[in-house]
Amino acid sequence: MNQYKPSPILGRPSIASGEDPMMDFRARLAHSQAEAAERRRTDLAEQCSRLKTAEERIRIWERVHEVTLPRDPTHNLVEIIAADTGLTDVDVRDEQQRRATQRAAV
Repeated sequence: MNQYKPSPILGRPSIASGEDPMMDFRARLAHSQAEAAERRRTDLAEQCSRLKTAEERIRIWERVHEVTLPRDPTHNLVEIIAADTGLTDVDVRDEQQRRATQRAAV
């Protein structure tokens, strides 16, 4: 039995000829992927924007890469985060220290 033809027995509405549910799914998927790619491009641009604070840039970097800022000031990611965000290693370590102070206060 062809699922695209009317079925009087099952009482299901037929899909109009020319409409393909898989094409609709593919179109939604492509649209969703395009939106995700645009969000990523925006985030990557903002993570090194001079209009953002060091804290904001690092938070954006964490969100994009789904990794939190390491607590160890000698961790290899400190240099990578600094390079990706346009900050210095000192800026990143200052943010580590700020977060450590904040944790200790809580």
